Amino acid sequence: MRFVRELTSWSSGTAGPEQFPYQAVVTEFHRVGKHFVKKELLVQLDQARARVNARATPARELSAFLDVALDKWDGRYDYRSYLALPLLPLPSQVPEGGRAADEVDRPGPGGGRWERDRLLVDLVADALAFELAASTDAIDLLPEQRPGPELSAKRCRLGVRAVSAALTRLGLAGAVTERDPVAAAVTLHRLAVTGRDPARERVLALSMLPVYVSHDEYLFIRVLQAYECVFAGVAEELWGTIAALDTGRPRPAAGRLAYARELISGAGTLFSLLATMQPAAFRTFREYTEGASAIQSRSYKIMESLCRTPEPERLDSTAYRSVPEVREVVRAGQPSIDRSYRAAVRAGSLRGPDLDLVRQQMAAFAEAVLTWRRTHHRLAVRMLGTRSGTGYTEGTPYLAAVRAVPVFTTVSTENRPPRTDPIGGCCE
Repeated sequence: MRFVRELTSWSSGTAGPEQFPYQAVVTEFHRVGKHFVKKELLVQLDQARARVNARATPARELSAFLDVALDKWDGRYDYRSYLALPLLPLPSQVPEGGRAADEVDRPGPGGGRWERDRLLVDLVADALAFELAASTDAIDLLPEQRPGPELSAKRCRLGVRAVSAALTRLGLAGAVTERDPVAAAVTLHRLAVTGRDPARERVLALSMLPVYVSHDEYLFIRVLQAYECVFAGVAEELWGTIAALDTGRPRPAAGRLAYARELISGAGTLFSLLATMQPAAFRTFREYTEGASAIQSRSYKIMESLCRTPEPERLDSTAYRSVPEVREVVRAGQPSIDRSYRAAVRAGSLRGPDLDLVRQQMAAFAEAVLTWRRTHHRLAVRMLGTRSGTGYTEGTPYLAAVRAVPVFTTVSTENRPPRTDPIGGCCE
């Protein structure tokens, strides 16, 4: 087997991390699915990891890749390793105070907003490229339960729509004009790969390690990775909101909230794309994802806890015990928008029209989050019914219980008209 031959050659020689046979390893994982990789091959990877970790010079990417590949072998498989999040250019934890405003806002490469939009486009464009290649039998990757041409075309249409706002923010509005969804997806992928450096290309390839060989798992992984990208971006905007309120700058605070709302609202269209998953296919590969659940999303919990400090019972629930590092930061006194808002009102730095503006933006953001939760619940019901969730969670009953939990305690959304759920009839 190529996998064995190349890995043995690498392990027995003096080649460095940059010569590691990534492609051979990924190909083998794709051939059978991570859940079914043979024990002897996992042993070899474990030995390779020991060699890498013994080096005086860190090989972070290779070490992270091997940790992701060996998560089931190690008995620590979870949502983060399933989505290969350690390999994606996302912050694992936003430091107190957030990133510097100029770093987040700076246009073009290097700016936090630009980089996350680019990653979002990369992830969705790659998912659509897989759909196109599979529909023409150009690849034999994940061959089971492939969709028909109509469903593939629908995914192309919804995928292009899902990144339209990001393309606009990247200065590429109008770059995808084709009315035919397949042609539009081809153009989107061409835009995504243009100028992409080899390192970024490798990250995309290494971050796709499905547990089974069902076609729809590719889409599932990429959409969930895209959501993690959005949540990380929203968290940075919320950190910026807190910093602005704490320094008496209400209008920048309102601007941050408006941008965060735009991210959450725009990401709702990803649900329409995800809703095209074939329920039978989802239930097939889901059998092998036990231990990984979205309840373990760090980025979402950071986002939630930056809005307001969760009640003690929420912090002691499975939701936060699943992300212990976030839980500890919150318990140590992590700031929140609710807290900063109250302090600004008491100090008199937030009053009059500025107070009204901030409250309006808080309410609008809260409604966008509540809409996202409702849509998430509806999609889960469609796919799971009353089945329990993975990661040893309650599944849809849990989502039903938390979907109306207030985003803020200082601002109510009761008097705002409800937003239309983007998933429509699951889905248009």
